[in-house]
Amino acid sequence: MLNLMTLNHFQPLLNQTSVLYLPDGSALPIQIQRLTHAPKASLPGGSRTAFSVLLESLVPTDFVDGLCRLPLGDSCLENVFVSREPAMGRDTQRGYFCIVFN
Repeated sequence: MLNLMTLNHFQPLLNQTSVLYLPDGSALPIQIQRLTHAPKASLPGGSRTAFSVLLESLVPTDFVDGLCRLPLGDSCLENVFVSREPAMGRDTQRGYFCIVFN
């Protein structure tokens, strides 16, 4: 299913509260903050344009990275790799995460 995902799957969830299920099964409340097209990162001959999804945790978390589960409306992404980004001037009490699709 990951290879079929496009930016359009995330568009309805932009700035909405959701839940990211971490590798240990715990639920982390998040908000999808930004969707970014990255055409230069697309695979040659690939059918989709590469993109990234920026998530922000709504509570403090020690989670860094790993395979997670993310509900998307009527479907659910399984085993999607989520990586943490540095706060870099943002609220250090929150976690900032990125999912890259290329």
